[in-house]
Amino acid sequence: MTNRSFRARVTVRLGRGVNDPQGNTVRDGLHALGHEDVREVRVGKVIDLVLDAAAADEARARVEAMCDELLANPVIETFEIELAGEP
Repeated sequence: MTNRSFRARVTVRLGRGVNDPQGNTVRDGLHALGHEDVREVRVGKVIDLVLDAAAADEARARVEAMCDELLANPVIETFEIELAGEP
């Protein structure tokens, strides 16, 4: 089977209950700009990857391994993967 290109978007967020100082700073800044209705802000990161794999399940497994090994800290972060085949 030949490899196909897959585009993966990984969204990494701090887990529930983990203090988010950057989110608190953004919330305070929004309050200072008059957006007092904002109650909570959580800041995360988005990582876009293009990789080659034989099938979608293989591509997803490889991206999950990348998250476990480097892209996310499993102790304090969670991640979500969106996967699409390249046109």
